[in-house]
Amino acid sequence: MATTDKYIVWLHGEIKTPPFGTESRLKAGFLMRRLQKGELLEMPDSRPMPSIGKNCHELRINDANKIWRIVYYIDADAIVILEVFVKKTQQTPKEVIEQCKKRLSRYKQITGE
Repeated sequence: MATTDKYIVWLHGEIKTPPFGTESRLKAGFLMRRLQKGELLEMPDSRPMPSIGKNCHELRINDANKIWRIVYYIDADAIVILEVFVKKTQQTPKEVIEQCKKRLSRYKQITGE
């Protein structure tokens, strides 16, 4: 890891095969590496999630028969993973949004943000 790369902080979820397909896991890792290097991703790979908070986004990973979402927060020196889940409906479930808000709030309390 280069000295300018952001850390990845896992608050919840994991990316492994299974349940992720091999190609989906590799794509998720590739996209997260780009985030670590400070790149801002756009659609179709990522979209903002202002319903959770400022600088919150979701990675969009399509698997063979599942649609994965990785909700993350961009901090000054870290990419904070708030949730990894399978998306089954058009809208992000309210429970996921609320849980991400709680995790983000705890993270900010701990880091003094």
